[in-house]
Amino acid sequence: MGQGNKAVWVDAHQHFWKYNAVDYGWIDNTMSTLRRDFLPQDLQNEINKNAIDFIVAVQARQTLGETEWLLNLAEQNPFIKAVVGWVDLKANALEETLQDLCRNPKFKGVRHVLQDEPDPQYMLQDGFLNGIHKLEQFGLAYDILIFPRHIKYAVDFVSMCPNQMFVIDHLAKPFISKRQIDPWRSDMAQLAQAENVYCKISGLVTEGSWNNWKAQDFAPYMEAVVELFGPRRLMFGSDWPVCTLVATYEQVLHIVSDFIQSLSPAEQSAIMGLTASEFYKLKF
Repeated sequence: MGQGNKAVWVDAHQHFWKYNAVDYGWIDNTMSTLRRDFLPQDLQNEINKNAIDFIVAVQARQTLGETEWLLNLAEQNPFIKAVVGWVDLKANALEETLQDLCRNPKFKGVRHVLQDEPDPQYMLQDGFLNGIHKLEQFGLAYDILIFPRHIKYAVDFVSMCPNQMFVIDHLAKPFISKRQIDPWRSDMAQLAQAENVYCKISGLVTEGSWNNWKAQDFAPYMEAVVELFGPRRLMFGSDWPVCTLVATYEQVLHIVSDFIQSLSPAEQSAIMGLTASEFYKLKF
């Protein structure tokens, strides 16, 4: 799968921001190197060096303004093929908001930061579920950002929305630094039974040991999702620039691309681009 003859590669998960302390309060003292702007020109250098063709930009703060800003960046930068933004899924005017955003063909999905909600069952609230059903009407995907403790609720959540397309961000953040795989694996097995649920192989390095990680640390978790979801429901994501706290873009890419070398060329192509292209309905 060299650069000359490989299939299209898509980075299905990364972020942009113009940093300020108020809007990005989640960037704490342990992440001080992220306290600066990260813009398309910064990422383009990385993807050019690593033979990534296109990317999916994902929200980093919960404002409609950021969603519109990301869509503007996508219009200005052809390599940004999709935006997963934020909207208030409980808002009375949700349908009108979605109609407006969908005028931009690069608006492909929505994410809410469920992992930070005080109520672990927030996703099961009627107002939130009603919003998810609106996404289905517009053909939009939903990115599920959760911790392992939320997976059991996510199983119920996706079962209530069988026609909605979902993708789990960052493998639901297993406890890689503790080398703990259960009950995460058994819970993910339940979630993977829903055929409308996909998974991003992303965010691994920041769940590992920041100062002492090795590529083999992540293998048991990747093995698990390959077995549970299959390559056709898996997609690579760098989680740039958050990944740079721990590793370079190239290192993050190779953790995944090296691991999947034992798979068939078609399966590798799925994980590295085809799945994301189909899931987010990317247009080339």
